[in-house]
Amino acid sequence: MTFDDFHFHPDLLDGLYSMGFDQPTPIQEQAIPLILNGNDLIACAQTGTGKTGAFILPIIEKLMQHPAKGINTLVIVPTRELAVQIDEAIQGFSYYGSVSAIAIFGGNDGMSFEQEKKALTQGADIIIATPGRFISHLNMGYINLSTLQHLVLDEADRMLDMGFSDDLNKIISKLPVKRQTLLFSATMPPKIRLLCNAILNQPKQLSLAISKPAEGITQQAYVVYDLQKQPLLKYILQHSDAKSILIFSGTKEIVKKLDRELSEQKFNVASIHSDLTQDRRNEVMRNFKSRNLRILVATDILSRGIDIENIGIVINYDVPRDAEDYIHRIGRTARAESTGLAITFINEKDQFRFKKIEDLAGMLVDKMPVPERFGTSPVYNPMAKDISRKKRKPFKKRNNQPKK
Repeated sequence: MTFDDFHFHPDLLDGLYSMGFDQPTPIQEQAIPLILNGNDLIACAQTGTGKTGAFILPIIEKLMQHPAKGINTLVIVPTRELAVQIDEAIQGFSYYGSVSAIAIFGGNDGMSFEQEKKALTQGADIIIATPGRFISHLNMGYINLSTLQHLVLDEADRMLDMGFSDDLNKIISKLPVKRQTLLFSATMPPKIRLLCNAILNQPKQLSLAISKPAEGITQQAYVVYDLQKQPLLKYILQHSDAKSILIFSGTKEIVKKLDRELSEQKFNVASIHSDLTQDRRNEVMRNFKSRNLRILVATDILSRGIDIENIGIVINYDVPRDAEDYIHRIGRTARAESTGLAITFINEKDQFRFKKIEDLAGMLVDKMPVPERFGTSPVYNPMAKDISRKKRKPFKKRNNQPKK
């Protein structure tokens, strides 16, 4: 199947083919006809499967066929990186048409806020926004949402995990009841089901490879002590010919430390974390996408908001807190049908957590031998944490009465 089979507007097809797109991914092949037919939709698919195109392409098609006045579509996302990614995709797909879009997110200066206000009041076709920033504009009272036809919640599970439930409810309460609602999520826990029941109208449902790593990813793990992580990381970086490497850590403190120490060791590295200005984050991402930057160290803000082809290696410097986050971290490599390598460092306290990841993924990850130069490594015993959690027998107080 090709995109020609959807009978898209010629301007949209020109945009697709100029970007090198020819065949739709499975989620696009199934979702696009449903959205074009006006159905509400629940779509569950792993990261890297082309979800952005699955909902953006049919919306752009509708706008090209029937240009609208005012805000037509609101896309709510959890992070600024994902907002920028979707905005860039829209600009590319609609390059030969006249569809307008703007990404709205926090962390910008006052001038950016004014530009966002202008787009909102003049009625850009598609608004891509993080919940908090959109509510900031919504509270000012100048947004007219009466023309809205489409609501898209992307990475809905992540938004609820990040505590945006109340914000989402407030935004949705301001929207027209008669609209098409599309919910895309990598996982489908009960709280997402409750949200779907509340805001969707007789939705169609799609589910592709829920919470499973892409087949093209080779997964490896090293069982190490914390003091072995940094020298092992340096060893892997020195012996890899990968041109693009992404390192994840759960905290910005460790990200900053790795950035500083790898830079001192003359690696071509930079980092992204919440303390950086948006301009600096944009600069780092541009350099990484253009391959001017080989190594990017990041917190989980990037695990679902980066769309870069051919990342050779993803390294989990620590084990993610949630099993689903592991899927999203390693999903940055082997995008679509390519291949890649995912490496995870497992210390003693994270062994049981990694066992939960293996259970979710439905596979055992190869435990690689730590090179002898780094000394003895821990024994992999993921059930030790369970054993340590067993309740001890109640302590019996001694009877200190003297013997008769």
